[in-house]
Amino acid sequence: MSFAATILTLYPEMFPGPLGHALAGRALGDKWTLTARNIRDAATDRHRTVDDTPAGGGPGMVMRADILARAIDESGGTGPLLLMSPRGVPFSQAMARDIAAGDGVTIVCGRFEGVDERVIERRGLTEVSIGDYILSGGEIGALAVLDAVVRLLPGVMGNSASADEESFADGLLEHPQYTRPAEWEGAAIPPVLTSGDHAKVAAWRRDARRRLTARRRPDLFAKYLSDA
Repeated sequence: MSFAATILTLYPEMFPGPLGHALAGRALGDKWTLTARNIRDAATDRHRTVDDTPAGGGPGMVMRADILARAIDESGGTGPLLLMSPRGVPFSQAMARDIAAGDGVTIVCGRFEGVDERVIERRGLTEVSIGDYILSGGEIGALAVLDAVVRLLPGVMGNSASADEESFADGLLEHPQYTRPAEWEGAAIPPVLTSGDHAKVAAWRRDARRRLTARRRPDLFAKYLSDA
């Protein structure tokens, strides 16, 4: 059974977008499926209205609870129900692994000033953020989430062991990578990596990951040490 991804958006033509290419694209239709549904299809008026002015006043518009709830209920989506939102919990590699272990995911892409809080509460939407910045809508975030999830599905990556040493796999950033030529512009590959001694290579990579994480992401490194 393939993994089923359902997207609720005002712009279904944005999908699959980059997910139709490379690793995710090669697996699309085999290891996973993608259905993008237009939220406007759940509207009841001839203008297909999905938003209204915010209660209490203020700029912009808000997506209506009744329309969005109807779109969710009629979507046929499976798995966790996510709402891409700048106020959501930060998306993480651990979340990607948890989602990939299931049978699917349903992602709501917000627009305008946001979504009526009542539909978030009544439909149990989990708000997820891909970073501390504001985008025009949730579609780019949804693409990022799906890309992170799809590559973890069984059989998608050629070498499944690759995921074990990636950044965030165990709380650390990935070690530096090198390949031929052995020397380039006066810089040589660290000799230990060409020594053939697998134990020394593993130790070098482990130490490099710790040093890199401590220097670039002290927040991650502090968590790594506390979890050790």
